[in-house]
Amino acid sequence: MRARLALLASGTVCELREVVLARKPQALLQASPKGTVPVLVLADGKVLEQSLDIMLWALRRHDPQQWLPTSTADMKQSMTLIAQNDGDFKAKLDRYKYPSRYALPAGLAHRDMGVPFLHQLSNRLEGKPFLHGQVFGLADAAIAPFVRQFAHTDIPWFTSQAWPGLQRWLTAFETSETYQSVMKKAPEWAEDQAPLRYLIR
Repeated sequence: MRARLALLASGTVCELREVVLARKPQALLQASPKGTVPVLVLADGKVLEQSLDIMLWALRRHDPQQWLPTSTADMKQSMTLIAQNDGDFKAKLDRYKYPSRYALPAGLAHRDMGVPFLHQLSNRLEGKPFLHGQVFGLADAAIAPFVRQFAHTDIPWFTSQAWPGLQRWLTAFETSETYQSVMKKAPEWAEDQAPLRYLIR
C-alpha cells in the first residue's frame, strides 16, 4: 500500500501487475526470487524489492506534494520513526495479527508490546495533524498502513484506547482520496493481459 501511495503522490506511471501470492506467477519469481510484494522493475532493469525503497525512489524523482522532509534533521527524524515501525513494531503486529503463523496460542501479549509505539505516535500527533508536521508526508504514508492493520485486528479495542491524536490521524488517512484510490482492486494479472497503467485515480 505505501509503495502505491508514493507512486501516486509522485505522479509516476507504471505497469501494474496485481498478483495473488498463493499463485505466484513465474514473471514475479524471475524479477524477484524472494517472491513477495511489492516489486518494482525499473526501465534499466534494476529491481526494487522493498516498499520503502520504492517510496524513496519515486519521491526523489518527483515530489509535487512535498512528502519528503526538506531538512537533513527532519529527514533523519522521519527515517528513525519509520525504522521503529518497520522493525520492532511490525514484528509485534505480525504476531498479534497472525499468532498461529508463529506457533502462538494468541496474539494479545504482542498487542500489548506494540502499544508503546502507538503511544509514541499519538503523543507526536497532539497539537498537529500529521507525523510529518502540518502536511501529510513520508512518515505518515510509510507508517499509517501498519497502524491500520493493527487497529483492524480488533477495532473495538483500538477505538477504546485513549489515543485521540492517533485515532483522528488514522481516520483522516482512511477517508482520504489518496487512500481510497490505492485501495481500488485490480484484476489478477495474467501473462497475456494487456498492460494496466497505474496511476489509479
